[in-house]
Amino acid sequence: MNYKSTRGLAPQMNVCQAIIKGIASDKGLYVPESFPKLDADWSRLSKLSYKEFAQEVLAPYLPEFSAQELKACIDGAYDGKYSAKEIVPVVKAGGAYFLELYHGPTAAFKDMALQLMPRLLTESIRKEGEEKTVVILVSTSGDTGTAALKGFENVPGTQIVVFFPDGAVSPVQEQQMRTASGSNAHVFSIMGNFDDAQTTQKQILNDPELAEKMAAKGYTFSAANSMNVGRLLPQIVYYVWGYAQLVARGAVKAGDPVNICVPSGNFGNILSAYYAKQMGVPVGRLICASNKNKVLTDFINTGVYDANREFYITNSPSMDILISSNLERLLYHLAGGDPAEVRSLMDQLADCGKYTVGDQVKKGLDALFSAGYADEAEIESAIGKLYKDEHYLMDTHTAVGYKVWKDYAEKTGDRTPALIASTASPYKFAASIAESIGLEQGADPFETIELLNKETGAPVPEGLKNLKARKVIHKEAIKRQDMKQRVAQLLGL
Repeated sequence: MNYKSTRGLAPQMNVCQAIIKGIASDKGLYVPESFPKLDADWSRLSKLSYKEFAQEVLAPYLPEFSAQELKACIDGAYDGKYSAKEIVPVVKAGGAYFLELYHGPTAAFKDMALQLMPRLLTESIRKEGEEKTVVILVSTSGDTGTAALKGFENVPGTQIVVFFPDGAVSPVQEQQMRTASGSNAHVFSIMGNFDDAQTTQKQILNDPELAEKMAAKGYTFSAANSMNVGRLLPQIVYYVWGYAQLVARGAVKAGDPVNICVPSGNFGNILSAYYAKQMGVPVGRLICASNKNKVLTDFINTGVYDANREFYITNSPSMDILISSNLERLLYHLAGGDPAEVRSLMDQLADCGKYTVGDQVKKGLDALFSAGYADEAEIESAIGKLYKDEHYLMDTHTAVGYKVWKDYAEKTGDRTPALIASTASPYKFAASIAESIGLEQGADPFETIELLNKETGAPVPEGLKNLKARKVIHKEAIKRQDMKQRVAQLLGL
């Protein structure tokens, strides 16, 4: 299994090299050269544990890893840090099935990949004989930074640098990042939005002059965003797992389709569902759910990607994104693996913030995807109604997915069972959740967590307990133009 750049001008790499590199030298993203097929014996698969699932799904993508090496990585990732015995519960509510991905140490779905990725990276470093310290750059709209800081906490041979948009993440997310205690952790807020951080991060990762200086000092760059294929691959596992759980409980017959609805900003999570479909999971429609920053909804419905629009800060901040990096991978696959077409589209995006796909890609979108969006009032209404009707509590991002799925089902009459990716604990956005269910808020977000727990009885994740009392270590706010200079200073370049 080799990995190719979506832009076709960088050399192919094995998976270890691709994970270490993060982003290809031609600014493209690495994709597998083919999709391995699952053994579709769902009666057997439905009896496996989550760890066993991960081994089965990931092994074909990681041929450089022995079974024992991969098992050690998986065992270390999915251990006692998870509050749910099954790692990823599947809970029926509101006529759908919620794939609860937030029971890890930072209470968000990013843990599912970012507890495993550092282990894959360190093993890849060992295998490739890489002697340089790997500097992990992360731009985050909230949860990726928190999960990456936890996943890479004190990992030997790494430094991790996280940038998040100042004032545009939840207070809980900010406190989690500001208090990160790893000896290798560096955290900055930037004056700008997530797209500013991500765009600048890509420029830093592809700066040849900086790379030369780093090499001389014994450093090399990588990324922990879903731009890194090592982040993307572990996310496939939970969609295969979710389907098997529905088979096990008789919600679907083996081989019958399910729809998968994913609240999405950077497109990595729903792309993983697409990969699961390519491997043989019987997926009917992939439903992409957006908040008011609905660039993905408009793109899927029209074939025109237009980032030239107003940027909104919403109550689902992890989705406040206008440049969705992982969409580049989907374009590559739908274009039949034509890197020239991808380069053309990405050049148009860089030059004028807009592109229009050709007929082949648009037909692929129409055949596979549906899309919708929910504004803030609709998000709050969905949370309040589902809690009132069934005492099921969901966070603001999950509520986007639930509302968009309900709209899709009502509009189309499609009664296919649906899996909705539940991406974060409601407690990470306690103020919005309290408002949605008519609960008076506390003096600060952390008191609101306590009030919400008292009102609902939903357990507070371990990673969020006593968060207010933790020491703030990372206080610096910088201009986006200073990101490169600040990284260079950190590394003594």
